[in-house]
Amino acid sequence: MLSRLSIRTAVAALAVTGLLATAPTVMASPEQSPAAAAAAAKSPSAGVSVKMADKVADRLGGSRRALIDAVSADVLSRAHDAKGLAPKAAVSKLADQGRKVVVDVRTVSSGWARGVAYVEASRKQHGSPEGWLYIAHRTNGRWVAGLEGDREFAGFVDKSPLVGKTERPTLSAYAHHKDTQKQPLPQNQAATGQKQGAPIRTLANTNGLLLPWMPDYYMTLTGGPHADNGATGYWSSLDFAGGNASGRIRSSREGTATSMCGAGGGWTRVIHPGGFSTDYYHMWNATYYNGTWVPSSALLGNIGTDTCAGGSASGAHVHWSLRTYDANYNGQFTWLNGRTIGGWTWWNGNSQYNGCATRAGYTACPGTAIYNRTS
Repeated sequence: MLSRLSIRTAVAALAVTGLLATAPTVMASPEQSPAAAAAAAKSPSAGVSVKMADKVADRLGGSRRALIDAVSADVLSRAHDAKGLAPKAAVSKLADQGRKVVVDVRTVSSGWARGVAYVEASRKQHGSPEGWLYIAHRTNGRWVAGLEGDREFAGFVDKSPLVGKTERPTLSAYAHHKDTQKQPLPQNQAATGQKQGAPIRTLANTNGLLLPWMPDYYMTLTGGPHADNGATGYWSSLDFAGGNASGRIRSSREGTATSMCGAGGGWTRVIHPGGFSTDYYHMWNATYYNGTWVPSSALLGNIGTDTCAGGSASGAHVHWSLRTYDANYNGQFTWLNGRTIGGWTWWNGNSQYNGCATRAGYTACPGTAIYNRTS
């Protein structure tokens, strides 16, 4: 399915300052011979959607199917709803739920490729997709994919020419799990992620992370700590809307920013110094970044209802999530409970979305306007 790929849709390149990168082109496949179709159906990438600019496809040449196969296999082995399934069965299961697996190849050089891959969230509920940065290396005629969160990624970050000089120290520290304290699973966390209680101790410092808008302005908390997918896992996410920040969403700290859905999509990830990264979803008018170093409070977009990678949004807001690595180097969303973000210490409620924050003796629960503080 990936041989003799042709360009069907060109996505315009953004030319706004030197910070922005060329947007990818969506690749589509022409009609194939029966033999080629049969071979494609057996590959790990069968049924996977591919985004790739024409110049990237030209540079990869005949090796592009092998690259997509390698990345797809890793994605499907990590995706929550695909674990334990063969690639074809996993893609089929997700397709039955109306969800795509997407591999976006952004940049290439001799023997190297870098991009983004994600599994769409269900559009039947509020929640966010699963997504990863990846770096792949071709050696001895074989592509090996390093997916954000695994040791291959950590190794490739250190030596790939596709990682810029400015971003390498932060990306490398993040990939090698430096500066992040290990966090044991609280005794009372249910396996389903439901009704998670508060550990007695305060968890690791978040190294000065702000809430996702300008300091000393406010937005309204519309959803307290909850799982990123709205269902299971660590309660890592918050929802915000309204306020006097003009709906502008900004990075919680400096770091490397990547537009996960590509140009025009409302999902951005920023990897920060100190071992954390933050996700921002549902934005509109989002700035396109491709592994770009940004300062703290850099403009990412506006609150919106974008669902470029699935999920749902009943009103304009930003779905903000905190991520780190676990002890096994798997990238994951992490507890907000007991952590201080934007000057507020966040606590889980008895159920998802109804948790609150405290600051200087004041408690703010959903429906409350919260000022973003630097201390």
